Amino acid sequence: MKQETETRQIHTIAPVYDGTSRILILGSFPSVKSRETGFFYGHPRNRFWKVLAGITGSAVPESVEENRLFLLEHGIAVWDVIAACTIHGSSDASIRDVVPNDLTPILETADIRGIFTNGSTSHRLYQKYQEPVTGRKAVRLPSTSPANAAFSYEQLCEEWKICLSFLKD
Repeated sequence: MKQETETRQIHTIAPVYDGTSRILILGSFPSVKSRETGFFYGHPRNRFWKVLAGITGSAVPESVEENRLFLLEHGIAVWDVIAACTIHGSSDASIRDVVPNDLTPILETADIRGIFTNGSTSHRLYQKYQEPVTGRKAVRLPSTSPANAAFSYEQLCEEWKICLSFLKD
């Protein structure tokens, strides 16, 4: 079995947003699989794409380009709280030495009506690093990670439906 070591990682995935984005969903930091694929929620068992497709009544996007288009077409901006950190594999619990991302470019470009965090780690880090800068509260949603076995797909969809009210004009 391959031994994963704790390493300093720099976030290399650009945020997805444009002037029509209405909500911002923030993860903590890309998983090993996401870093390999070069896009958010790249682990095949992460339920992020399936949940967003489920609540919007859309087909599940199947490629990085389809994922990007899906987000933009639905008014969803996505990024992560952390720009750089020391992390062991994909373990949120191991994150330390955090350098936060600057959310200003997204918040100045888009009419973001709601900020949502995907899981408790991203929420805690948002509250610590970004909320004092943005002055905006975030809504913590249950993590779509496969590690969050406490929530079924149906339960996740029910909780994540709150995003829809911020997307309507």
